[in-house]
Amino acid sequence: MRVVLSTWGSRGDVEPLVALAVRLRELGAEVRVCAPPDEEFATLLAGVGMELVPLGPAVRSVVTGERPPTAQDAFRLGPELVAARFDTLTAAAEGCDVLLASGLMPAGARSVADNLGIPYVYACFHPFGLPSQQFPPGARPGTPSPREETDLKVLWEQDAQRVNALYGEALNRHRAAIGLPPVDNVRDYVVTDQPWLAADPVLAPWKEMTNLDLVQTGSWILPDERPLPGDLEAFLDTGEPPVYVGFGSMAMHTSKGLARVAIEAIRAQGRRVVLARGWADLALIDDRGDCFVVGEVNHQALFTRVAAVVHHGGAGTTTTAARAGAPQVVVPQIVDQPRWAARVSELGIGVAHDGPAPTFNSLSAALSTALTPETRARASGVAGTIRTDGATVAAKLLLDVAGRGRPPGSA
Repeated sequence: MRVVLSTWGSRGDVEPLVALAVRLRELGAEVRVCAPPDEEFATLLAGVGMELVPLGPAVRSVVTGERPPTAQDAFRLGPELVAARFDTLTAAAEGCDVLLASGLMPAGARSVADNLGIPYVYACFHPFGLPSQQFPPGARPGTPSPREETDLKVLWEQDAQRVNALYGEALNRHRAAIGLPPVDNVRDYVVTDQPWLAADPVLAPWKEMTNLDLVQTGSWILPDERPLPGDLEAFLDTGEPPVYVGFGSMAMHTSKGLARVAIEAIRAQGRRVVLARGWADLALIDDRGDCFVVGEVNHQALFTRVAAVVHHGGAGTTTTAARAGAPQVVVPQIVDQPRWAARVSELGIGVAHDGPAPTFNSLSAALSTALTPETRARASGVAGTIRTDGATVAAKLLLDVAGRGRPPGSA
């Protein structure tokens, strides 16, 4: 079997696909991974013996400029990604048996699969904001009144119109060029009636969020066997467990002085600090010995050694911290991150910070709750419920789809 996996997004969008690719290869499949050409993603794939097929612009070049991306940037990026998918995936998927797409609205991927006559699967890493006839993004579950039902439908229609505005013209222009008819609703066409949800059932229950026929596989976790750097091990061994602070691929434009705020708030709790540089390029504020700065390290190992994890609320970081039993302080920035923060709070395994820009007082208050024995005990209890077989489940399902030669749910 030959499989193509495609994504465009941050590491949280790329690493799960690498996990799936590894499991597919172990089951005998030939796999190609099409992803952004960022150096760290190429390195990630090289680490498992795979080559990255570059798709679209580098993500870091889009999100780490002097200012946050604007609406105008989005309207430029959307058509660029559509064109990249038609170009890259058409070549990569030639002679393949199935195409799976994920990440930022992968408009174009299904059209390539349709043109090549192979099955297409859409996978997402969170259930928040999936199309639904019942609940719009952020709506509370419940039985709506007739007026509320009308309002919900309007919101969903507006969401579909937004996606059409970003991708519709470019998608239909490329479809026409290869003899395919136009698509009226890009969002629903891309997502399909039976998307796959690569998220843990405990962390991401979905029954009251969408009426789509979701296939929940569990998170796609790439095992990380790398040892921690020796100097980090020495730091961890010389005192009480520190608090980890890192915001991954978030540039944190709205949080100037973030490193100082975090370090001083953690010191006020009597704790040491492990500070991750990330795409915000965080740095130490002095040369005191209670802080240690890291680059890209094994979070699966590190998070079992810390008192708490302060992070942005990406799906991957939230899951890794939950698996490690580490209390969390989630400082959400965009898209799904506020919902992950809310779920962490609901489960009692950490705190949802109020807003994207922490202050000394706000972060101190959040840490005072996260560092309690009660939160630690709850986090430890939930850790044992997190599934680790999601990539295996998805790999077997995808090979079944490829073998049947038709998408899930088809006759």
